[in-house]
Amino acid sequence: MGRHVILAAAIAGVLVAFAARARPAFAALAGDDAIEVIQLDPTNSHVDFRVKLMWLLRVGGRFGAVNGSVRIDRFRNQVSVDARIAVDTVSMNSASAEAWIKSPEFFDVAHFPMIEFASDPFPQARLRDGGEVPGTLTLRGIERPVRFQMQPADCERPAYDCPIEVAGTVPRSEFGMRSRHGTLSDRVELRLSVRALAPAAR
Repeated sequence: MGRHVILAAAIAGVLVAFAARARPAFAALAGDDAIEVIQLDPTNSHVDFRVKLMWLLRVGGRFGAVNGSVRIDRFRNQVSVDARIAVDTVSMNSASAEAWIKSPEFFDVAHFPMIEFASDPFPQARLRDGGEVPGTLTLRGIERPVRFQMQPADCERPAYDCPIEVAGTVPRSEFGMRSRHGTLSDRVELRLSVRALAPAAR
């Protein structure tokens, strides 16, 4: 009986020692070095939108300031994107069209100055290969699940050497924009093109 107790104690001691040695290595892998947060470059990122008018012509514009980040979790091999779009930076071909887009009938910039997109975590390889990007879009204070499509990258370092391109369509009626159904399509095409700021030197 005594020998069994001594043997069990010895095995337990070996396991505790192994765990103590392994913990720092695991902590380094799962700690700060495993997480990289890349800040988006607002001056070189934009969002385009288009909608069909009279079911034939497409009208659209561009939001010129996109802030946010790309979070890369190397331990889990996952990426998530958080983008915030300033609605009052929208530009269109005419001043009257811009005023209408900013009005309560459409984006209502006075009450809802930001559009936000927060992706669900997705595989890191999708930054290079492209694929589906699910997430949540907040527009006019209304949150809805969306699924966008990321385009394959044509460079080695997506977001740095080439933009990350994400596209999709959303029904404007689900975000409180239900007017002019006779002349304006319910489907709004969105295309995000984002670049990242150069990483800070360590």
